[in-house]
Amino acid sequence: MSFAEIEVTVDGARAAITLNRPDKLNPLSTTTLTELVEAARELDTRSGVKVAVISGRGRAFSAGADLASFAAQAGPPPREAADAGRRMADAIEAMRAVTVARIHGHCVGGAVVLAAACDLRIAADDTRFSIPEVDLGIPLAWGGIPRLVREIGPALTKELVMTCRPFGAAEALTAGFLNSVVPAAELDAAVDELVGVLVDKSALTLTATKRHTNAVTEGMVGTARAWNDADSLVTALGDPESRAAAQAYLKRLGRG
Repeated sequence: MSFAEIEVTVDGARAAITLNRPDKLNPLSTTTLTELVEAARELDTRSGVKVAVISGRGRAFSAGADLASFAAQAGPPPREAADAGRRMADAIEAMRAVTVARIHGHCVGGAVVLAAACDLRIAADDTRFSIPEVDLGIPLAWGGIPRLVREIGPALTKELVMTCRPFGAAEALTAGFLNSVVPAAELDAAVDELVGVLVDKSALTLTATKRHTNAVTEGMVGTARAWNDADSLVTALGDPESRAAAQAYLKRLGRG
């Protein structure tokens, strides 16, 4: 499997999907999102793969969207591009293999959605999370709202998404978003230990448990409704007040 912005490897029952633009902190470009969908589908053809670890190379899991590209956007993107993140999250969540998010450094915006689409999540204790979309004048799309409601509940979802305040790994663990938090130096060992436990189980029972749990939660939060997220995103990108908010935010960051 050869990709431009991610790396995919398979070792027996284990697979790894690695975001591979460390110089930019692994932004989730349209190319990256499309490649994640392709990787998920390819791994689904490999019946021997039981667990797939999703991680980011370098200093961060992912810094989310490329803010330079966002600032340069002259108008609403094509709906197809606006919908790429939802397709990515749906593909990751639908994988037959159990997915484990290995999170470190920064996990921002769409990267939080990617992590939420995974079955299990382990983070380094110094990981910083943030969801800055509202500050950027856009709604949290890609099916992010139902997935966050599913994991942390509606009240905290509203707070974190509307205020855009950063939060740490300890809070994410307390909220139920993470399965465990470990010292940064122990992250690889913790992920390997979890994967080792999982690959010793039968593929049938792992998949049955995953499918059953997802069927129950889908009835609760309805991620399928997120098909319309792209329309809200396109609308926000054409709204003058939202665009002004985005420019003000980028200026505060020194990127306007």
